[in-house]
Amino acid sequence: MGPTHPTRSKTVLVVDDDGDIRQSLEMLLRFEGFEVHTARDGEEAWARLERDAKNPPAAILTDLKMPRMDGLQLLDKVQGLASPPPVILISGHGDVATAVTAMQTGAANFLEKPLDDNRVLVTLRTVLRTHRLEAENDSLKRRLGDSHPLVGSSPILTALREQLAQVAASPASVLITGENGSGKEVLARTIHAQSPRASGPFITVNCAAIPSELIESELFGHEKGSFTGASGLRIGHFEAADGGTLFLDEVGDMPLAAQAKVLRALETLEITRVGGAQSHPVDIRVLAATNADLAQGVEDKTFRMDLFYRLNVVPLRAPALREHPEDIPEIARHLLRQQAERSGRRPPEVEEDALRFLEQAPWPGNVRQLRNVLQAATVFANGDTLTLTDLQGVLGEGPGLSPTPGAATPRGGPDPYDAETFEDFKNQSEALFFQLRLERNGGNIKRTAEELGMQRSHLYKKLDRYDLRS
Repeated sequence: MGPTHPTRSKTVLVVDDDGDIRQSLEMLLRFEGFEVHTARDGEEAWARLERDAKNPPAAILTDLKMPRMDGLQLLDKVQGLASPPPVILISGHGDVATAVTAMQTGAANFLEKPLDDNRVLVTLRTVLRTHRLEAENDSLKRRLGDSHPLVGSSPILTALREQLAQVAASPASVLITGENGSGKEVLARTIHAQSPRASGPFITVNCAAIPSELIESELFGHEKGSFTGASGLRIGHFEAADGGTLFLDEVGDMPLAAQAKVLRALETLEITRVGGAQSHPVDIRVLAATNADLAQGVEDKTFRMDLFYRLNVVPLRAPALREHPEDIPEIARHLLRQQAERSGRRPPEVEEDALRFLEQAPWPGNVRQLRNVLQAATVFANGDTLTLTDLQGVLGEGPGLSPTPGAATPRGGPDPYDAETFEDFKNQSEALFFQLRLERNGGNIKRTAEELGMQRSHLYKKLDRYDLRS
């Protein structure tokens, strides 16, 4: 098995008429493990895209102002491709109108020169992850022949589908609660996809993954020079979601100061960028999710009561996997098909006693844990059929599901021993370490961060880097 660092197999096309910027971005991205192609303008970039139509880049970073064909013209052409890669526009001449127009016409994000290396990398990784999730959702919709991505036919999921259809038709705010790995983001995306806003953007903000000192800038944007490092105008997530849906994941981890500003934005449907004085209207629907008890947070004064009621207009609960075990065989087969599609292989068969074993497991990490276990079992399986022994080797033998002593480690991806370079070995080892710790804690990110003595925002960055949160 080769390296599984999420960016190792990712190609980025950098388009800029400034040779110094092209070279700088190429060096930065190559250092981070990307394969990089470059073009001097939109026309040269389009020629490359046509030439490599069967192997398009994972993302395009393009300047806005260029001779012959500018960034907006290139964006327009890219949108016409059968599977358009996400486009991030870069400009030294950016203003609000250009940024908003670019994002409304299909740009995945917008950066302003002079470029900050960290901002470039964070933006690119976020865009790639969002694009991957959207592609998975689209693939899932095609397979199911329906607009919802819920797999299973139990009474619980049947009732949940009916709830989602009703909720989607309403403009009301929704608070989705549920355990880690239970699919809260899937429910949010389903609501958006079935709503009148489906053609608009769906913007996800993980409130726990953003350092407290940056969250207001992330949510509301900032003006140039508003703080150290604010080298240019930045559009925040509220404005980026204009005309669509804003999903506030892990909302219980939002700092109190930011909660007050979010409440005001929801009440007035206007935002003010950090360092700015002018209000900007936004047309958004807000969905929020948490695995925390927000009512208890209100009691403990860590969460504002008024914001709780503003978000909890329509409460929705994502059921734990153990509440509908009869769906596990169907979900397991679906997850195996997904994994097979990504690897270009045929999905394995699963023996009946192996499926019964999966049904009886408690699954504290829910669907996320099931996905990881199946991936690991597939790696270590002998042949094209998953057996009870394969699953027990990863998950354990008894009801407690502790791994069998001496069994293969429950990894389903990172393998340091297959690394071809020292850098690959280091990345694979770190990825395996975090995956093992996360699985040991049943997918509970808060508990894993506490065990490791890390800030949750730092752990989220590591998990995103190694694609361990999918």
